[in-house]
Amino acid sequence: MEDRVVDGKVLNQEAEDEKSLRPQRLNQYIGQDAVKENLRVFIDAAMMRGESLDHVLLYGPPGLGKTTLAAIIANEMGVQLRTTSGPAVERPGDLAAIVTALEPGDVLFIDEIHRLPRAVEEVLYPAMEDFFLDIVIGKGPSARSVQLELPPFTLVGATTRAGMLSAPLRDRFGVMSRLEYYEPKDLEDIVHRTSDVLQTEIDATAAEEVSRRSRGTPRIANRLLRRIRDFAQVRGDGTITDQVTREALDLLQVDTLGLDEVDYKLLYALMDRFKGGPAGLDTLAATIGEESHTVEDVYEPYLMQIGFLQRTPRGRVLTPMVYDHFQREVPAEWK
Repeated sequence: MEDRVVDGKVLNQEAEDEKSLRPQRLNQYIGQDAVKENLRVFIDAAMMRGESLDHVLLYGPPGLGKTTLAAIIANEMGVQLRTTSGPAVERPGDLAAIVTALEPGDVLFIDEIHRLPRAVEEVLYPAMEDFFLDIVIGKGPSARSVQLELPPFTLVGATTRAGMLSAPLRDRFGVMSRLEYYEPKDLEDIVHRTSDVLQTEIDATAAEEVSRRSRGTPRIANRLLRRIRDFAQVRGDGTITDQVTREALDLLQVDTLGLDEVDYKLLYALMDRFKGGPAGLDTLAATIGEESHTVEDVYEPYLMQIGFLQRTPRGRVLTPMVYDHFQREVPAEWK
């Protein structure tokens, strides 16, 4: 397996924790069928023409496989993957150091691309469109502009907040793909694949239970499976059974819908302190001791997906389904 270059440093992928769990090719990637089918066509067309793939924007909730897809694109194109993130590229010079080290056809993956500073974005535009950098050297009267020619490359950007991308940057992506939450059957297949990679036997009912409590997210499914494997080894014979799975998930405070301790704090705060809402995001986040962007990006999307939460102009509001789940009476004013 090839090494991966991250912020200019070569990392041995054998040493990376989740390396073996990540599929390496499109035919190994489970779920997101529409995204896969489109990418297959675009990759094949680019290779037939002997060109780099057009720039790709992957967006959607965290943990759905955006980073994995970037690596797969590089593997399918037979080129090197170079990885960085929006917060790590603080100055135009940081971007220049990365892109000038690219080889023809390389894939540059920028995670959290919505967090790129505006000054860096301005330098990125000509790099994406015309493959050159326009760098200003010096200050004041002695400042001069230098153009650096770049080899053709593919930028793959990933974001959980596509709405925060500036319009000029968003418009420069030729391929835009939204990743959706996974269906339980696809998650079951992922759980079985991961258990095979981890050389751990798992019952079909246990795999179904893990997939049901994984919030439609492969990253969470794999994380839960690794922790359940620990319980199976310490408190069982190493096989992940339905009983071991249920006991482990109960101890991990993950309920039958995949709701965890933070979800409970958020929902109880809305029920008990705000009488079901509305409550502002910042107020709600402060009440449960979490960052606003964590609540908005990590917890709210799934709660909205299962119909527990609504975002309104006045704030966050619960739905009657929450009260049914917790076996509580719906507020009298709702009736």
